[in-house]
Amino acid sequence: MAYVITDTCTKDEHCIEACPVNCIHPTKDEADFETVAQLHVNPGECIDCGACVPVCPTNSIFLSDEVPTEHAEATDKNAAYFG
Repeated sequence: MAYVITDTCTKDEHCIEACPVNCIHPTKDEADFETVAQLHVNPGECIDCGACVPVCPTNSIFLSDEVPTEHAEATDKNAAYFG
């Protein structure tokens, strides 16, 4: 079970810095960083460690089965980002 980032994400990159497996994208070095509204967790690479959760200043990161109903579309958006 991977983590999902909701649309309250401000792309501050604290989660990227905390992630031990670099599964959060895009980073500032990737071409689409400026054009996407939020960051996304690659479910195939996420090791479910939770290191990203406590560093998120907007409380935008949830386990995929614990995403609040008002942000339910975040799971689909995350999956679509990684195709």
